[in-house]
Amino acid sequence: MDSKLKESLQQLQSTIASGDPVDEELHGLLQKLDGDIQLLLEKRAAQEQEEAESTTYGLAERSQELSAKFAVKHPKLEPALRELGEILANMGI
Repeated sequence: MDSKLKESLQQLQSTIASGDPVDEELHGLLQKLDGDIQLLLEKRAAQEQEEAESTTYGLAERSQELSAKFAVKHPKLEPALRELGEILANMGI
């Protein structure tokens, strides 16, 4: 599942790089989400699942909120963010 999440993040970053510019607020929120997900993946690789769960609350919800914001201003990015949120939710994050 981690590889699918990484793949989804790469696809999202690629879509952002090739599409319309995003405003600073959404870009900052997306960078924060990406950083938190990267941190989670590192912790999951280094710790037992029980220890990692305490730092994962809200990532799927934040991804869905970002998806809604992007859908209005950047409809091309919304599907990638929606997929990312679904992957996080399926991971129980």
